[in-house]
Amino acid sequence: MTTRIRHYNPGASELVADWHVLDASGEVLGRLATKVAWLLMGKHKPGYVPHLLAGDFVVVTNASSVRVTGDKPEQKIYVRHSQYPGNRKEIPLGRMLATHPTRVIEHAVKGMLPKNKLGARMFSRLKVYAGPEHPHTAQVIGAERTRATLAIEAETPVEEAPAQPARKRRTRAKAQAPAPAEETPPAETPAEEAPARPARRRRAKAQAPAPAEETPPAETPAEEAPAQPARRRRTKAQAPAPAEETPPVETPAEEAPAQPARRRRTRTKATVEEAGSDSPEDAGEA
Repeated sequence: MTTRIRHYNPGASELVADWHVLDASGEVLGRLATKVAWLLMGKHKPGYVPHLLAGDFVVVTNASSVRVTGDKPEQKIYVRHSQYPGNRKEIPLGRMLATHPTRVIEHAVKGMLPKNKLGARMFSRLKVYAGPEHPHTAQVIGAERTRATLAIEAETPVEEAPAQPARKRRTRAKAQAPAPAEETPPAETPAEEAPARPARRRRAKAQAPAPAEETPPAETPAEEAPAQPARRRRTKAQAPAPAEETPPVETPAEEAPAQPARRRRTRTKATVEEAGSDSPEDAGEA
């Protein structure tokens, strides 16, 4: 069975950029570049995510005093080309440190950052200076103050943190709520008041038949109402007399002549036969 791992995804308000000042005097170029890239990407923070700009600003001073090991000043060569034929240029590390020492650190750090737009934004936060002075003192002081306030805010939630488990325990106590259910017998009083309303309705129903008793005259029309069916019965009683007077119901009378019609047909046939019999006799007599 595979388990899903939920990754931490901080919000924009949680991404607070800090300022770091590093002195490159006597530092090895590769070691210094890895440290700078680590701070720019934000991997030193517990809330690091690779798809967000979670890193800090880094100021590197005394870039001209960085050192390298072995024969790198002569063997390490920086190559660039202007895309024109025959315009390839090669500059060794020793000469680059003498002319543009900041480019040496920038080139080393850029190769350790992601090769995308996010990496370009990280690289823009790198500030390299050949000497010990830099114009970012105000930003560094502001970052220290912000760090101090965040530390104070981090201490206060630590004291309030146990209060949250206490709330969870309360919810668990609610889940095991037989005791509070016993402590709430007053809820029964509203239950007793609830049937009081049906009691009132019963009284109203008990009073309802009284007006029914007060209206006995309504029964007289009820008695008169069956008088009408009595009249209908009389009419029905009179109905059989005409029924007796009309025993030859027209419908059977109509059906009866149907038989005579057939008889007439037979009579016609008989007449034909008689006519036939008369004709030979007439013929014999003739």
